[in-house]
Amino acid sequence: MLLPVSSLRHASGLLAVGCLALLLGACGSGAVPTTFDLTALPGAARSGAARRSIVVAEPVGLQPFEADRIIVREPGGAVSYLGGGQWADRLPRLVQTRLIQSLENANRLKSVSRPGDKVAADTVLITELRAFDINAGTREAVVDLSAKLVQESSGTVVAAKVFQARVPVAQVSAPAAASGLDRALSLVLADMVRWINAGG
Repeated sequence: MLLPVSSLRHASGLLAVGCLALLLGACGSGAVPTTFDLTALPGAARSGAARRSIVVAEPVGLQPFEADRIIVREPGGAVSYLGGGQWADRLPRLVQTRLIQSLENANRLKSVSRPGDKVAADTVLITELRAFDINAGTREAVVDLSAKLVQESSGTVVAAKVFQARVPVAQVSAPAAASGLDRALSLVLADMVRWINAGG
């Protein structure tokens, strides 16, 4: 039995709508990744007079660090994203925020700001994310940040240092990886804050 053209068009339209609904349902059925945050250092009582103001630039890094994903580095050097977890923001911006908060909580500087805040500062802190990942071979959370203190008025680098931390992780899973990287970052932040407060 032949169907009129209008009926065929109607049937094909219903089929297309049905396929679209199935595709959307399949997309929506995937597990939503858990969002993890990084923590700043806790507050401290002021010790000594506030000496200077500092601007904290957003860290720069290679392309994998620009995302909000947790990175795994395989023994052969291959880099992949760990499934099931993501950071609460782009990694460079999240690290910048926790570094600013840690410096503020240390209560030793006159002011701590971002470049866009238009606050006059004596020094600019420029950092680079050299590593912020899970080493799958050694099962370690690895955080490496290089830092430069630059005099705002002249652009002269007054101090530079590389900060590193390694923390063992029980397994290569999103919760263990996020916890390990948070602990490694806390060690790096503690060293950086002491270094900055001492003048670099």
